[in-house]
Amino acid sequence: MGSILEQLINGLRSGSIYALIALGYTMVYGIAKMINFAHGDIIMVGAYALYVLVALLNVPVIAAVILTIIICGVLGIIIEKVAYKPLRKAPALSVLITAIGMSFFLQSVALLIFKPNPIAFKSIIKINSVRIGGITISGISLVTFIITFICMIGLTYFINKTKTGSAMKAVSEDKAAAELMGINVNRTISITFAIGSALAAVAGILFVCQYQSIQPTLGALPGIKAFVAAVLGGIGSIPGAMIGGLALGLIESISKAYISSQLSDAIVFGVLVVVLLVKPSGLLGKNRIEKV
Repeated sequence: MGSILEQLINGLRSGSIYALIALGYTMVYGIAKMINFAHGDIIMVGAYALYVLVALLNVPVIAAVILTIIICGVLGIIIEKVAYKPLRKAPALSVLITAIGMSFFLQSVALLIFKPNPIAFKSIIKINSVRIGGITISGISLVTFIITFICMIGLTYFINKTKTGSAMKAVSEDKAAAELMGINVNRTISITFAIGSALAAVAGILFVCQYQSIQPTLGALPGIKAFVAAVLGGIGSIPGAMIGGLALGLIESISKAYISSQLSDAIVFGVLVVVLLVKPSGLLGKNRIEKV
């Protein structure tokens, strides 16, 4: 029983990271109606930014974390302005190819600067494990749960209770009507990319603290899994991204522990296929009728 609970905790820890990344996917899709496949590589940029600030420049940890989040937020805005804004009215395929190209561009830049060899980086989270009954919860797990919970509460409040959040919801419904009502659509989309990238930076920090190794392809697989989580929960739904991320983490952890570590990824994608066959819009997604 204790072993099962520990696997569930591990799954929730990984799922929390997937959820933070999936939030960026689902926010961008919900508002800009595009899939930013470069989003996973923001995790990698965040990990390297933290490494440079802490290990090379000796910046205090708290300041380094804040700077890392700011760097990734600004990078998200730059990517939107340079790569995606000119393609607002372009076919979806053009946007998709550009997103994939941006992903490879970020990986290639990291490869040129830091080389392909993994870099060891000690966790900045120095919290002792907590033992509850017969279960041991690591410090990184506790921090991951707390930070994910705070981010979800903060994002929900921001979307539902602030003027900018209301503008985001309006733009997601109808860009043209929102613009007629005086909403700055370009600014709203830029803010969306900044928030999504900031959440990816947080996920990158937690990820590198968990695995303590950095390489240019660090964000590729977590990015794909987070996209799966967003689709599983219902792309465009913020609660769906959270639920999808946690569910994905649990499925992955249980599969590795009790079925096969080699087949865990196949099982994860298999579950996605089954869910989409039963409910194509995802767990919390809504079917939308569009006039053509």
